[in-house]
Amino acid sequence: MDFAVVHDLPGRLRFRTDPACVTVEVVHDLTGVLLADEVIVDARVNAVTGSVLVLFSPADRDKVLAAVDGYRFDADRAVARMASLMTHVPAVGAGAGAHHGHGLAVAEVGPAGLLRFAGYFLLRPLLPSFVRMAMAIYRSLPFLARGLAALWHGRLNVDVLDAAAIGLSLARGDFRAASNITLMFAASEYLQHWTREKSRESLAESLAVDVDAVWVRRGDVQYHVPLVELQTGEIVVVRSGSSIPVDGVVVDGDATVNETLMTGEAIAVARRVGSSVYAGTVVEDGRLDIRVTSVGAETRVNAIVRFIEESESRRSIAESRAEALADRIVPYSFLLSALVLLLTRSVYRATSVLLVDYSCAIRLSTPLAVLTAMREGAQNDVLIKGGRYIEALAAADVVVFDKTGTLTMAKPSVAHVIPLNGYSREDVLCIAACLEEHFPHPVARAVVRQAEEEGLDHQEEHTEVEYVVAHGIASRLRGKRVLVGSAHFVHEDEQVPAGEHQALISEWAHKGYSILHLAMDQQLVGILCIEDPLRSETPQVVMALRSLGVKRILMLTGDATSTAEAVAEASGIEEWQAGVLPVDKADVIRRLQAEGHSVIMVGDGINDSPALSAADVGVSLRYGADLAREVADVVLAGNNLNELVFARHLAQTALHRVHRNFQTIIGLNTGYLGLGLAGRLQPSALALLHNLTTVGVALNAMRPMLAAPRDAQGGDSDH
Repeated sequence: MDFAVVHDLPGRLRFRTDPACVTVEVVHDLTGVLLADEVIVDARVNAVTGSVLVLFSPADRDKVLAAVDGYRFDADRAVARMASLMTHVPAVGAGAGAHHGHGLAVAEVGPAGLLRFAGYFLLRPLLPSFVRMAMAIYRSLPFLARGLAALWHGRLNVDVLDAAAIGLSLARGDFRAASNITLMFAASEYLQHWTREKSRESLAESLAVDVDAVWVRRGDVQYHVPLVELQTGEIVVVRSGSSIPVDGVVVDGDATVNETLMTGEAIAVARRVGSSVYAGTVVEDGRLDIRVTSVGAETRVNAIVRFIEESESRRSIAESRAEALADRIVPYSFLLSALVLLLTRSVYRATSVLLVDYSCAIRLSTPLAVLTAMREGAQNDVLIKGGRYIEALAAADVVVFDKTGTLTMAKPSVAHVIPLNGYSREDVLCIAACLEEHFPHPVARAVVRQAEEEGLDHQEEHTEVEYVVAHGIASRLRGKRVLVGSAHFVHEDEQVPAGEHQALISEWAHKGYSILHLAMDQQLVGILCIEDPLRSETPQVVMALRSLGVKRILMLTGDATSTAEAVAEASGIEEWQAGVLPVDKADVIRRLQAEGHSVIMVGDGINDSPALSAADVGVSLRYGADLAREVADVVLAGNNLNELVFARHLAQTALHRVHRNFQTIIGLNTGYLGLGLAGRLQPSALALLHNLTTVGVALNAMRPMLAAPRDAQGGDSDH
């Protein structure tokens, strides 16, 4: 069998082969062979797609490649493994170790896995009684061992509860009940593990680049080479209808590119020589020759995949609370069982209490609801970096917006350049562009873009630039100290006098422009009037957030009062502060939190980073500064504020689903418990009903993932 690497991340390789070659026997054989290799942590084979996912230590990548490349199917080995699995339905744990130990392939939850369970039910009545008894004891051993291990480590958890229920059935000589209980527990855990893994895997792979090989231009010749062999600096050729597999810069060609995956924008954009392009986007029309800057794990889209796959470490309070509650319930189940035994002298009824535990479903449904919400968010351009931020998004009662590039357009423009004190207009624009080109803030890009459009050459004559985290840049040019930034930075911090020009500055500011001040050697040499139009969606977003329960909405900006007032009025924001320094923004956030508020901060610049870090949830836009996106907890990948409204609704819906699942778990299991105590249900029937409830709430938690994708404004209607 030939395997090709289609997805390569540190510690995670996905191979693909011809699905026609992947029979049920191959699934079992290949899974067993891979899991027997000590360097492989986990392996999953999917017969439908011909996909093989292998997890391992990043240092062992070459050994994994050799193991997969050297695989040869062995029919006898496959039969032996399948026979082993038929006699022992594995008790699958939540961790990777348990998965490794039992060798459960995700694909087995399909026809092969279901047939295995059905086959046991059909064959069991035909077996001699001593064989059924031996099988019941054998199948009980993993559960008993897990319970004893938990007790040995001082934990009274659901493993102990399961072991007690099975142990009591065996002690009573009810081997049929013990066998049914173990089968139901195994089936439940089997489905729980699959749904959890499938949810996480689907979330990450919804963004993954799935390309086997690429065309590379070397000189005048094009070669078709495996993606894994591609090196930085090589020229990749991508034609109409093909995915771009790398991050890079266009060196030749002209094309329209669909960047929905990265930006959320449905309309294809033009890309030509000098343009940056990203892995996961698609060439709709034309051809591009791209010089590779990042490939594989280093591309932006795979960086997104990494943080999604690692996101479970950022657990929500609801998840932690659910897990703690699940463990706290277990001792009460034992106490109730003991009380029933004391009052009724019926081991049968005492066992019934142990078979109906609340903890399993509680522990499973909450993380699944969170993972599903994260996946739904990713499908709608809302990248949430962990479960805890879903809960914080739902609970926040205050939203704080930065102005420039957040409430206003991400591409402000230079409307006027006004020279002062003998400098020319060209001098002012060139000097400002020379300094601003080093920083990714939208205003800085506007200045650089204006200079380029006017054909002005702003050569690098200055020394190293210094970004002062207070709305300004400082450097030295031809021996003179040069400053560009806000009025606060230039006139208050750096003590450059405005003098007779103050009236002129105020006049332009009152017209609604943001003003950049340029000074050299303590003399104001010019101002740049920045026109920053309001985002068209801003007023509607402010109204929608209020309708979703946000009590206060504030705007913070370093601009002058007149500019801030004009933007706030147009946005429908009643609270705002002007002339705010970056450190002051963080202080505003902390004061709000000290008053008992939960705060969402939305910003896009380097200077917003302290406030983004201080907030309960930091939100950045796709075209914000790299640092802002890095420290943010949520990234609006479509660069549209409507995604913030979607994120809020998504989070509230997910939490609502968690609470509703909790009520369902408590209600149904309490009913089962009552029927068991009344002697109306057999222990095996209780185990079946309890586990069906667990699977049911798990599927409800995953319902949006199982349904067709919704648009960004739809969401799930759980309210």
